[in-house]
Amino acid sequence: MRERKALTLEEAAERVGWSMAKVSRIETARVGITSPDLTRLLDLYELDPAKRTALHALARAARTKGWWDAYTDSLPSDYATYIQLEAEAAFIRSFDGMLVHGLLQTEDYAREVIRSALMALSPPAEVERRVEVRLTRQNLLLREESPLRFWTVIDEAVLARQIGSEAIMHDQYVKLVELAEQDNVTIQVLPFTAGVHPATSGTFAIMEFREPYDPDVVYVESMTSSLYVEKDVEMYWYTLAFDHLRAAALGPDESRALISKMAEKTF
Repeated sequence: MRERKALTLEEAAERVGWSMAKVSRIETARVGITSPDLTRLLDLYELDPAKRTALHALARAARTKGWWDAYTDSLPSDYATYIQLEAEAAFIRSFDGMLVHGLLQTEDYAREVIRSALMALSPPAEVERRVEVRLTRQNLLLREESPLRFWTVIDEAVLARQIGSEAIMHDQYVKLVELAEQDNVTIQVLPFTAGVHPATSGTFAIMEFREPYDPDVVYVESMTSSLYVEKDVEMYWYTLAFDHLRAAALGPDESRALISKMAEKTF
């Protein structure tokens, strides 16, 4: 239907406000499609309403559910899309300038972050469901078969910023040290002495996928929305920025030693 409308993958994604990766995965049956998303595509392609019922029935029958589907009533659609992409990624490179990445957070640290982000606009039960989601995501790093490769550069400011109590920070430091010892996880700290750097504009994550036809994606999150960067030129800039960041950061061993010292100070 997209081809009949003479739309490229990029044009279709832009019209419905999605990433190209999401449209590509739906078209190649890498993921299922929700009824609202199917409606948006059918509206874009101007399909005759009389032909839509069968497609919606097919979508309901064919959709492969992920673990996150149990939380769809409480997760924003942008976040659910990110979780789906993260679950399919083979390698993620991330720069974290404000908080420890969600894949590396302890339960208590995550709870403090989520509670603050929701700004008392959601009940405690909603906070706990979000915490459950964040902890479940971390299984990607721990699974025995093809664990996610994860490389993060953490700004030293992230480690210095106290989230909750000293006990919470101590446990967070310990968890970072433990995860850094895994073969599939690399953690580097960008020290204050590194000065200005290419990512002063904020946090980002570069996601690479196993299938050769799945394009890489850069994920950039803001307070109210998410941006997926997929154009080759922009991808190159983010990749180059990450290379500069890891070159300026302390090495993995030095980073682990620094975090260990911070854990000792909060003991």
